[in-house]
Amino acid sequence: MSFEEEWGALKASAAMRLNSAGGNGGSGAAKGSADYVVSDDELGDIGHAAFELFNGLEKTGKHAKAASETAGTSLKGDGFDTGAAFTEVIGTWETQVKTLLQACAHISNHLDYTKASKQKDDEWIEAQLRMVGPVAPGADASVPASQITKYFQ
Repeated sequence: MSFEEEWGALKASAAMRLNSAGGNGGSGAAKGSADYVVSDDELGDIGHAAFELFNGLEKTGKHAKAASETAGTSLKGDGFDTGAAFTEVIGTWETQVKTLLQACAHISNHLDYTKASKQKDDEWIEAQLRMVGPVAPGADASVPASQITKYFQ
């Protein structure tokens, strides 16, 4: 099997798995649907978890930094090669913590933006539907199907 054939098969398999995600009775897409649906509550829970992870990691991810730097400097000063290696590990750890903090912040901020953007879209659609025409007091305020269908095209 050539690389292109194997790559195509892997992409097709991944697409099938993604299209069926959530279609097994849990949250997500309805059975037979290729769309992934997430409720506002689920977005909020994910964003909150990312925010909590950010706050916890920001405090605890650096708690051993000062002691570790002192140990690395001391070992290096005493002529041990492990001191330099230890100092390098501290730098790598700090980089990884910063990367994870950025990822958590990105997830939390993006979900906040998504929720706000969706709410603005919903409010705009609601305002457009209300502008269909004046409604006399006591009259039916429902929107005709001809007006609703234009939002699905």
